[in-house]
Amino acid sequence: MITKEKICRINELAKKSKAEGLTEEELLEQKCLREEYITTMRERTKEQLDRIIIVKEDDETIIH
Repeated sequence: MITKEKICRINELAKKSKAEGLTEEELLEQKCLREEYITTMRERTKEQLDRIIIVKEDDETIIH
């Protein structure tokens, strides 16, 4: 699960990377946090798509 604190850390590392560069440790941390963020977003998107219900014009409900 990605938390607000982790998102803030991702942003901090991105700003530092642009300003002065990151250490090897920070690069690894950034990579891990980004992977966790992407995984979480994919899971949430899949969950949302799995709950979509398509309704045809004749009011016949098809669950997708």
